[in-house]
Amino acid sequence: MSDEKKSKIEARSPRGLADRDAAELAATGRMIDVIRSVYELYGFEALETPAIEYTDALGKFLPDQDRPNEGVFSFQDDDEQWLSLRYDLTAPLARYVAQNFDRLPKPFRSYRFGNVYRNEKPGPGRFRQFMQFDADTVGAASPAADAEICMMAADTLERLGIPRGDYVIKINSRKVLDGVMKAIGLEGDENAGRRLTVLRAIDKMDRLGPEGVRLLLGPGRKDESGDFTKGAGLADDAVATILSFTLGGQYKDGEPRFGLFELLGRSNVGAEGAEELLEIEDLVRDAGFGPDRIRIDPSIVRGLEYYTGPVFEADLTFETKDEKGHPVRFGSVGGGGRYDGLIGRFRSESTPATGFSIGVSRLYAALKLVGSPVVSAVTRLGPVVVLALDRDHIADYQRMVAALRNAGVSAELYLGSSGMKAQMKYADKRNSPAVVIQGSDERAKGEVQIKDLIEGARASAAISTNEEWKSARPAQFSAPESELVGEIKALLARQG
Repeated sequence: MSDEKKSKIEARSPRGLADRDAAELAATGRMIDVIRSVYELYGFEALETPAIEYTDALGKFLPDQDRPNEGVFSFQDDDEQWLSLRYDLTAPLARYVAQNFDRLPKPFRSYRFGNVYRNEKPGPGRFRQFMQFDADTVGAASPAADAEICMMAADTLERLGIPRGDYVIKINSRKVLDGVMKAIGLEGDENAGRRLTVLRAIDKMDRLGPEGVRLLLGPGRKDESGDFTKGAGLADDAVATILSFTLGGQYKDGEPRFGLFELLGRSNVGAEGAEELLEIEDLVRDAGFGPDRIRIDPSIVRGLEYYTGPVFEADLTFETKDEKGHPVRFGSVGGGGRYDGLIGRFRSESTPATGFSIGVSRLYAALKLVGSPVVSAVTRLGPVVVLALDRDHIADYQRMVAALRNAGVSAELYLGSSGMKAQMKYADKRNSPAVVIQGSDERAKGEVQIKDLIEGARASAAISTNEEWKSARPAQFSAPESELVGEIKALLARQG
């Protein structure tokens, strides 16, 4: 192997990051348009925050860490300040509200979308960069704000093409979970780490099932790759209480509500959370959202530490198959909750807030599998291609392209060095609706040849011999060069 070959860099994408082609970008754009339209229908307005924040503003790290890169990508600027790529879109919103508090209307209703970044081990369905679309209400303490967020999430999924019955918005409360923690003796700052381990274990119920969660609540669990996750180390009776709460308390409409108060051991904070949940449930029912769309589910946790009250999760309930025929259940494609203490990190008084985030990248994959019209493959025509058959007349070809563009027609001049056959193949790959051909004969006559590639493809399917092809010259015709724009616009109109 030569030294030159050895020095070549391997073309590879970093793990957990992906390229996106034009078709996916167009489909994602349509998704964003639909989500935006629903959010604006509910009265939310657009906001954009930077992808980089000061690390301490993200609220995730201890101040004595030398390099705060656990979970986020961090670096130091020339002032030796730690900066991080945003982990989500909520912490930057909290910073923005605190920074602009006096001039913002309260409640402040905003939506934001963009990429977020996680410095975590990538895996199936887990990426280091992915897009989220958030909506938040800041300055409203009423459970009505939480109920509205849940209703908006349900409406958004249906507008995106998820049929009713194939999704559910599940709600729970961190206050309820705090009541359960108190019931098993895990209250107090000294148990903060174990509480977080317990919450993360409950959050994996859908993926790991009761047995996997039982191991994470107890001694720990080894996954399929052999990696071991340390458990919370709870006693058997505490594990049984947690599992009883998360599995035995499923709410079913028309039956008595689950025994929250009994399970919480009459905990004040737990009872308060239960009352808020039941109020949210009453509000969404009064608005016409039945239990097939929004319901209480005590297994919902949400992994982030800053939630303080109701938490929500958008769960896709249908099962489909991937490209290899394997069954796939997407589960959660979004979630959120109330975070009344997050903005208070920047201000002397607490500010109530609640919000919801859609995982756009994950939901895109689900919509693609169910054939949602929002993301289904739509044949997007490329530009009209003007072939460059005579290199001495590039300026003439460029004038044709400019005339088409000035008339609002997407057009390009072939800028490669290949001959006519290769140029035609190029136009096919560009999904061009038509090509414009002018050789010396056409130029002498003041004409161009226009080839309708879409009609030509249809006609060629019925032609079996070269002789038929030459005599038919399907969908190709001559036109005066002066009429090029009108003929192309008429052709595009015929194509619809």
